[in-house]
Amino acid sequence: MLSKLQQTIAKAQLIEIADARKPILDVFVEYCQQQIDSKKELKLNFICTHNSRRSQLSQVWAKVAAYTHGISLAAYSGGVEVTAFNERAIDSLVRSGFQVSSKGNENPHYHITYSIDAPPILAFSKHYDSEVNPIDDFAAIMTCSDADQNCPFIPGASARIPLRYEDPKAFDDTPQETEMYDNRSLQIASEMFYVFKQL
Repeated sequence: MLSKLQQTIAKAQLIEIADARKPILDVFVEYCQQQIDSKKELKLNFICTHNSRRSQLSQVWAKVAAYTHGISLAAYSGGVEVTAFNERAIDSLVRSGFQVSSKGNENPHYHITYSIDAPPILAFSKHYDSEVNPIDDFAAIMTCSDADQNCPFIPGASARIPLRYEDPKAFDDTPQETEMYDNRSLQIASEMFYVFKQL
């Protein structure tokens, strides 16, 4: 694990999980444990409207949390619309200690490195049923209320778990922008570590 990232992980694990969040996180834990106990591949598709911030951060942090706890995970993300992985969210990951490279302009493909011993995470904005995402036996993790309401049915999903996060986009171009993106990233990290620590 990259050294600066280790510091961020340690900080995230000190964040206390709110009591109101635990019931839905425990549903998430139960799904993951059932897949593992059934000897099935654990596949998670994090879904948000634009696949630009919350779903991407969730995919990245889930992969890191699983890796840290020695759990095999296929982590994906997608949206109802295709836009781009927002540069503010990318900047937050860099501040957290990830190494990030990109290719392309309108919807760049990012390679996000968290360990020298693991392949980088490929991340870019895509539709939730993109050909690079799973087609069956996966959990659809709904990270925003819009996507949850606009997608009443996700084909192929064996579970649907609403794990909604407030959008840091509300603070774009404000003095609180950096702080709020980092806070949201840390919240997501803390909850992913809460989940994978229990498996």
